[in-house]
Amino acid sequence: MPSQLTPELDQVAVNIARGFAMDAPLKAKSGHQGTAMALAPLAHVLYSRVMKHDPTDALWADRDRFVLSAGHASILQYSMLFLQGYGLELSDIQNFRQWNSATPGHPERGHTAGIEVTTGPLGQGFANAVGLALAERHLRARFGSDLTNHHTYVIAGDGCLMEGVSHEAASLAGHQKLGRLIVVFDDNQITIDGSTNLSCSDDVAMRFSSYGWDVVQLGAIGEDLDALESALVAARDSRDDRPKLLILRTQVGFPSPDWTGKHEAHGNPFSAEHVSRTKTAMGMPDDSFWAPQEVVDSLRSLAKSNGSLQSTAWKSRLSSSAQKTEWDAAWNGGLADWKDLLPTFAQGESIATRVAVQKVFDAVLPGQPGLVSGSADLTGNTGTKLSGQVAMSHATPEGRQIYYGIREHAMGSAMVGLALHGGVYPAGGTFFVFFDYMKPPIRLAALSKAKCLFVFSHDSVGVGEDGPTHQPIEHLAALRAIPDLQVIRPGDANETAQAIRAAYEFNGPTVVVLSRQNLPVVTDGSAVAAGAGIVHAVDGAPDAVIVATGSEVHLAVAAAQELGLAGHKVQAVSLPSWDRFMAYRQANPDLAERILPRNVPTVSVEAGTTFGWERFADVCIGIDRFGASAPGSEVLDRLGITVANIKNSVLGLIVRR
Repeated sequence: MPSQLTPELDQVAVNIARGFAMDAPLKAKSGHQGTAMALAPLAHVLYSRVMKHDPTDALWADRDRFVLSAGHASILQYSMLFLQGYGLELSDIQNFRQWNSATPGHPERGHTAGIEVTTGPLGQGFANAVGLALAERHLRARFGSDLTNHHTYVIAGDGCLMEGVSHEAASLAGHQKLGRLIVVFDDNQITIDGSTNLSCSDDVAMRFSSYGWDVVQLGAIGEDLDALESALVAARDSRDDRPKLLILRTQVGFPSPDWTGKHEAHGNPFSAEHVSRTKTAMGMPDDSFWAPQEVVDSLRSLAKSNGSLQSTAWKSRLSSSAQKTEWDAAWNGGLADWKDLLPTFAQGESIATRVAVQKVFDAVLPGQPGLVSGSADLTGNTGTKLSGQVAMSHATPEGRQIYYGIREHAMGSAMVGLALHGGVYPAGGTFFVFFDYMKPPIRLAALSKAKCLFVFSHDSVGVGEDGPTHQPIEHLAALRAIPDLQVIRPGDANETAQAIRAAYEFNGPTVVVLSRQNLPVVTDGSAVAAGAGIVHAVDGAPDAVIVATGSEVHLAVAAAQELGLAGHKVQAVSLPSWDRFMAYRQANPDLAERILPRNVPTVSVEAGTTFGWERFADVCIGIDRFGASAPGSEVLDRLGITVANIKNSVLGLIVRR
């Protein structure tokens, strides 16, 4: 799209952005101006000349996606959103990094209109963008270019490319041949500590070429708006199916007469004197937050008129499309009757929950056109195989089975991008112990309310012979500590089916933690809705309660039954989701009290750390040490996850009470 602005207005727009990049951190006494100053021309060209976007409809489905992977330079993106008319006003820029402002220290999806993904932890945005590009190509293959036809643009810095996740994600993107992924590498050769040669001697161009990317050396054209536009348009219009890396040589802090090219410009706000000297060098007024209204109005008018023309035409195409019903279902949680497809499992049937989840996926697939599933090289092991579906690849982009390879970190980050793109619901699986490799994207998924499903199997020392390196102990506690993350450890196949239902209905990410070993079906699945439910009831008030999750639920039921034969009234409770139950308890205290009464002696059972269980139980049976290499049943037995140990603990508690 050619610019309709005069060269004079272009330069004023760049100067406004550079002024904001200095003024906002100065006022906040915090922030990163150097990168934002250097890249102001690039960002202006992207937003005003190249990208397809509509400030009046920030979530229009066929917009181009922009990711500021170097999220510390957030003031750069906020400046563009202000100038383009996304709802930010001068007061928002002035409140940069302040409490409850629309301009937090790093971009946050859902907090500020126009932010596609939450960035800041370096490399995450880059890897999210791989998911965005995967989603675009997948939807274009399934629904046609009339409904999906856009690009993903990324600004990444040295820090993004040093982080390990970028290596995984770049390899995946090259293998998938994501030709509409365009990354501009800000090659300023500066990190917080100093020059990059202190710590890194990678040849970035050779590295990305080896991944299968189309690498273009732009050189030092950062001040030439027309040259930047030509390079970006050439990448956008290229028929080369390789992802694009455009290497742009810049100087951090340019055009400061004091700090250009120096690492101090990265994260230390300029003094008022340095800001004034820089503005003088730029030939702009030395006014704080200078933004002439007539220039702002011109930029916003152009952006809104161009954007609304394109988005309106797209909405017309969607409304007349024969695929609209399927499209709407993919974007909005499935067909109306998809829940009727959920399977049920017979009491007494023995099935591992990792096996059950695959049966659930296969059953609901016809009603969930947005579902795509994959794994980090453990597809069959984790239940994330969709029967009859082809691989999502360059040759078959419509495929709904994703093979991420042994790249857990990139898988998690790409899943966040897939989810935040919209139109797909990604499920991704690996062994539970490898949650350690996926913690960063799971945390950011929760922060940005990305609707995706993390499937973890082999959830306890029941893994067995692989030993303590592969036996998760502290992982459930770590997941439960993440705000806004739904964590469900179903006790059997019926609870697994209801866990998938809960995942689809939840406004954010869900973790489902599944067993390797077969488990008897002992529930009807209803405990998932409230987070907890009675799975073995007694007449009248119970003498004691046993509460358990996952593979320990059937042990709790067996112990309660045996104690009942001995004359003790013991209620068994499945607690598949702490977070759901805590919300249920707050909303329905009387009903929650019947499930898990506070004044009745309670024993908890979970094959992991007992950390946190004191909120629910008086005595906690668990594993507060690393596991061991032996058959899974033997490890569980030796570490006290047995019916006998549960019974003894309950009897001891009853006696003490």
